[in-house]
Order: sequence, then structure tokens, then C-alpha cells
Amino acid sequence: MKAEAVEPGEASTITAAPKRGINRGISIADLILRGVAVIGTFASALAMGTTTETLTIFAQPIMIRAKYNDLPSLTFFVIANSIVCGYLVLSNIPLSISHFIRREARITRIILVIFDTAMVELLTAGASAATVVVYLAHKGNANANWLAICQQFNNFCGRLSGSLVGSFASIIMIMLMIIASAVALSRH
Repeated sequence: MKAEAVEPGEASTITAAPKRGINRGISIADLILRGVAVIGTFASALAMGTTTETLTIFAQPIMIRAKYNDLPSLTFFVIANSIVCGYLVLSNIPLSISHFIRREARITRIILVIFDTAMVELLTAGASAATVVVYLAHKGNANANWLAICQQFNNFCGRLSGSLVGSFASIIMIMLMIIASAVALSRH
């Protein structure tokens, strides 16, 4: 803390020096959260994009195949995760590293908050659309005569559920990144 000399009858002014250690910690946390979000979105897109299972009915020579791209909601999920993963790798990680080096970068933090918010919205939309399909695959819907298919396609449904977990974990990471950026902006 820095205090100025005060003459009798004048108000004193006390100014605090910014705490650089906290800003550096926020930058490190931001970089780690972005790395985890990259891994989560990439793994989710890869797991969903490679999900396929074929079931052979022995009574008749019929093969039934379950594939992610048979349902537009799951295709949207893969596209949304791929876009967010590409965004995080190509733009955010270099900027996050620059924030670690140069902690006073205010404009780039504001830009990241705006784009991170858009990406969390896109990722939430994709994960929500896929969640509906996965729920119907597990539970079915008796009112609409939709049967649950996960009893027959165990591997397929397991991969779908796993990719949803990775995507929702990435949503939480991006939300934490937005909070970290907001805290760093408020400290300037």
C-alpha cells in the first residue's frame, strides 16, 4: 500500500497496488480450463462421430444398424462440439497464453468473454438436442409408440451417454472460463 503525506485539514488518499499474483493465477486457471474444454469437446465429437453398432436378427437374415448420423440432433451435436473445439484451439489457447504473459490485456479478455458466451450457447444447444435423443433411446416413449433401443444397442447407447458427459463437462469449463475472465476484467 502506498500512502501520501497529509497536511492538517486535508483528506488522505490511499491507493492499493494491483495484486499480480492473483492475475497470474487467474491466467493459469483460464489456460487449464481451456485445455480441459478442448479435450472434452474433442473427445465428445470423436466418440459420437464414430458411434455405430449393427444388430443381426437371427430369426430372419436382417441386419439393423444404429449410427449417429441417422438422427439430425446427433449430427448437430458433433458439429457443435467440433466448432467449439476448433474455436478453443485456434483462437483461445494462443490468447490465453498471451494473457499469461501480458496480464493487462483488457480488450482481448472482453472479446473472449463475448465469444466464449456464444460458444457455450452453441455447445449447450447441441448437448441438449442430443440429450433428448439419448433419453428416448434409453427410456422410449409409450405414448408415441417409440421403443427403447438401448436394450438391443448397448454399446451404441453407452458411447452416446459418454459423449454427453464430456460435452456437459466442457460446458461447465467454459462457464468457469467466462467467470475467470470477468474476475480478471474486474481487477483492472
